[in-house]
Amino acid sequence: MKKSVSLFLVLILSLGLFAQTATPDSNVVTKVSVTKDPRLELLAKAEVDINNMANRFTKGYRLFVLKSNNRDYAIKVRSYLLQNFPEEKVIMTYQAPFIKMKFGDFEELKDAEKYRDLIIKAGVITGNIYVVPDTIELKPDRVNKEEQ
Repeated sequence: MKKSVSLFLVLILSLGLFAQTATPDSNVVTKVSVTKDPRLELLAKAEVDINNMANRFTKGYRLFVLKSNNRDYAIKVRSYLLQNFPEEKVIMTYQAPFIKMKFGDFEELKDAEKYRDLIIKAGVITGNIYVVPDTIELKPDRVNKEEQ
């Protein structure tokens, strides 16, 4: 009895599926016009620029060169680094009462250690120099190679 009732209900309900089988009118021509906001192109360009900027940063190493409260000594070390290694960045931050200085953007640990040894041999810095992991900015020529 249950099977016959359920079969009857399925047949009745399936007839409702064929209720809308009207033939389309082939004489009606419809046009769809899409108006695009010009700001969408600007937004897409900004997103591409942001993604390209994100590709410029990666994990690498820097040299922690100095932590001192002597401003004159910090300026002396900074000028030495800029004069002898102009291809590398020098990052100075001030956190009262200390001046902290990091040097370079190195992708490989061995490159950072090579520069550390050169700076130690020069004898300008009296304290220790540490290689610290950091987020570095890739050089423009390296970014261009990765994009190609």
